Amino acid sequence: MSLLPKSIQNLINEFSKLPGIGPKSASRLTFYLLKQPVLDVHGFAEALSNLKKDIIYCSTCFNMAETDPCKICADSKRDHNLICVVEDPLDVVAMDQISDFRGVYHVLGGVISPLDGLGPENLKIKELLARLEKLPEAEVVLTTNPSLEGEATAMYIAKLLKQPEFAHVKVTRIARGLPQGADLEYADEFTLTKALEGRREY
Repeated sequence: MSLLPKSIQNLINEFSKLPGIGPKSASRLTFYLLKQPVLDVHGFAEALSNLKKDIIYCSTCFNMAETDPCKICADSKRDHNLICVVEDPLDVVAMDQISDFRGVYHVLGGVISPLDGLGPENLKIKELLARLEKLPEAEVVLTTNPSLEGEATAMYIAKLLKQPEFAHVKVTRIARGLPQGADLEYADEFTLTKALEGRREY
C-alpha cells in the first residue's frame, strides 16, 4: 500500500507507462513538477491535453500536421516526384534536417511485423501506390530502418513497384551509412546525408 497521496501516485503510474521511464524516474518527474510554479504546471497540463486535439494526419503523406495538406506537401518548391518513404513521423523530422533533401515524404505508420500483428494492410502502402499512379515519373527512396522488419518492409514495397504499371517509378534504398539495427531518429545529420547520397537502386 502506497504512503503517497493518491494524486501523486496516479501521476507516477502514468509517467511509468512512458518508454524508458521506470518507477524511480517517474517519481523524480512527479516531484519535480510539484516544485514548479502552478502556472508552469498548468502550461504543461494544457500542452499535454492539446496534444491529440490539435494534431491531424496529412491526407497526402500521412505525417502529423496542423493543416491538410501539411506544410511539406503544400510547398511548391519541393520536388514532389521524389518521395522518401519512412516508418514514422519522427523519421520525417530526422530526414528533413538534411538541407540537401528537397523531396517529399510518405509515412507508412510502422513496418511489417507479424509478431506484432502488423501486416501490409495495416500500413499506408496502398496509399503510396495510389499516389505514385498519379505521377508521370517518380523516385521512391526507401528509408525504413535497417532492422529485420524495416528490410522486409522495404523489400515488400520494392517488389510491388516492379509491376509493369510502376515502370515509371525508380526505386532506391538508403545506403548503409546507418549501422544495423539503428533508428533514423537517432542518427546524426552527417550520417543521414551520406546515407542519402549513397542510395542505390533497389
